[in-house]
Amino acid sequence: MDYQKLFEPKNMAVIGVSLSNDRHPANIIYNKNHLRYQMEVFPVNPRGGAFRRQEIFRRVSDIPDKVDLAVIAVRADLVPGVLSECIEAGVGGAVIISGGFAESGRRDLQDRMVAIAREADFPFIGPNCLGLFLPGGFDTFFLPSERLIQPGPGSVALVSQSGGILVDQMISFAGEGVGLSLAVSIGNKAVINEVDLLGYLAEDSKTKVIAFYSEGFEKNGGREFVLAASRCPKPVIVLKSGKSPQGSRAVSSHTASLAGDYQVFSEVLSQYGVVEAKSQFELVSFCESLSCYQSPIKGRVGIVTISGGHGAMSVDACVAHGLSVPTISEEVQKEIREGLSPSARPIASLSNPIDLTGSAVDDDFIFATECLSRAPEIDCILLLILPYAPGTTSDLGARLSRVYLREGKPLVVYVPHVEKYRMLIEGFELNRVPVSPAIEGAVLMAEAMRRYQPC
Repeated sequence: MDYQKLFEPKNMAVIGVSLSNDRHPANIIYNKNHLRYQMEVFPVNPRGGAFRRQEIFRRVSDIPDKVDLAVIAVRADLVPGVLSECIEAGVGGAVIISGGFAESGRRDLQDRMVAIAREADFPFIGPNCLGLFLPGGFDTFFLPSERLIQPGPGSVALVSQSGGILVDQMISFAGEGVGLSLAVSIGNKAVINEVDLLGYLAEDSKTKVIAFYSEGFEKNGGREFVLAASRCPKPVIVLKSGKSPQGSRAVSSHTASLAGDYQVFSEVLSQYGVVEAKSQFELVSFCESLSCYQSPIKGRVGIVTISGGHGAMSVDACVAHGLSVPTISEEVQKEIREGLSPSARPIASLSNPIDLTGSAVDDDFIFATECLSRAPEIDCILLLILPYAPGTTSDLGARLSRVYLREGKPLVVYVPHVEKYRMLIEGFELNRVPVSPAIEGAVLMAEAMRRYQPC
């Protein structure tokens, strides 16, 4: 199947636009794309007429231009007929928003729709989904724009069986400055599934990391997915639900998937070098980290802080996640102490964590990080930045990023995320150094690099 027009459309037809219900999903999708994106959008309804002074076409074939993407939001029993009309009109692909198929017991209706599409080699996303979101491009979610928080363009592709989980993750991504190359809500994944999307996204130049929220697979689908993910040249991250018997039942009623044996699936992911996120929080940290760094590490962390309490908490978090915090060699400790400012030199603790104390200035952070970047016993540096300290300036993020650019040893950073510290945080983010608003999140960024072990 050719996915180009589906994922990179130049125009869109929205089928099911209502003349009497402005909250209809088709109306929301039409309005936001017509008003907020630079894409030509055509409303379609068999009754014809006009919608906000725009002609409503009775059929897709009545549209004078060839349509790249059709968004179908009609009653489930009407979808097979609409799908056939799209194929006859030469549409490039479709997103089927409509529900009422296998997830509600109508497997026959879904199978009929699949047969029509496969015979014509016609790609569609769904049914029972939100569809596609491309930052700055288009949005098939039937959610009002004013209620959504959308990430900007970036390098993470996010694929989810659940539309709600997808929107949650997008909100979290936006809050941490993680950009998206594409977001896909696949719902029942009747034609296009995770393996198909892996193949497409592996070749997509805008995508560096591919993340999945998965509820389950068809028979043998889990094995096929893991093998495809292990061959992918980009990091693949998986968040799986249906871990408990009760969760498995919920999965089946949601998207008619088989949750399978979670423990076996988790072990196979690890065996094949696919990164598993155990929670939504982990998923965000892993995506941010691996979008910046694709080289695996052994997990030996050097910590630089000005607060002993923050250092102790970060050590606990590292150990809990299987990372090590080795003692820094006497030679490196001596080198660091000799280069510190007079105010920090006599009182700093340098074994690891390196506690520069509240007397430290920017140059102390810079010098300690440079020394750790050359220390062979450390393969990742965790920086705990407290912007309210008197010796810290808003330039510290950019200056520390330059250490990474010179030395090449990955940095992960904790900074409280409030607007007051935005300039400091941007100094890191603009130089592709990941920042978390929580110590746990920063530790997870290091953990992501340890878990990512390409086959």
